Amino acid sequence: MNDKASPETIGHSVFETALGFMGIAWSERGLTRVHLAQKSRESVERNLLRKIGTGAPISRDMPAWVADLVVRIKAYAAGEEVDFSDVPVDLSGVDDFQLAIYDAARKLRFGETTTYGELAKRAGKAGLPRETGAALGANPVPLVIPCHRILAAGGKIGGFSAPGGSASKEKMLALEGVHVGPPPSPQSTFAF
Repeated sequence: MNDKASPETIGHSVFETALGFMGIAWSERGLTRVHLAQKSRESVERNLLRKIGTGAPISRDMPAWVADLVVRIKAYAAGEEVDFSDVPVDLSGVDDFQLAIYDAARKLRFGETTTYGELAKRAGKAGLPRETGAALGANPVPLVIPCHRILAAGGKIGGFSAPGGSASKEKMLALEGVHVGPPPSPQSTFAF
C-alpha cells in the first residue's frame, strides 16, 4: 500500500477576450494564476505554463466554476461590471502579510480605488505602503484580487507588474469608469 498522497491535479486555459488573450490556472482548491491580456495566445500559454510548472498532473476537465469564471472575465474585458469576490483562490505558499493585503484588496468593488497606504491600513498593516506595493506586485491572480484598483499617493496610477504595465492598469480602470490623471483641458473637448 502506498502512503503517499497523489499529487494534486492542475488545469489551465487560454482564451480570447476583447482586451486580448488571457489565461488562468487552477488547482482542486481554487484559482492559482491569472495572466492578463496579451496579443498572442502562444505568449500567454508559454508564460502561464512557466509559472505553474509541469510537476503536477494536468487535468483536461474544466470545473463548472472555472467555465463560469472564463465567461465573467470575457464580460469584464467587454466593459461589463463583474464581481469576482466569490471566486475560490488557492494561495498556497503565500505569507500572512500578503494574505492580509490580498484579502483587503478583494473587498474593493468594481470602480472603487484606494491607495497603497490606505490598503495597508485596511489590512491592519498601517505604515507599510511600499511593502503593500511589493505584495501586490507578486499577486498571482490579478483581476480576481484587483491590484489594478490600488493607486499611488495623490491618486497617481502607480506601478503594475502585469503585461503592459501602467498602461494596462489604466485601461482596466477606464473599463470600470475610473480615470486617473489630470482632466482633459477645455480646448481638447472641442473639435475646431
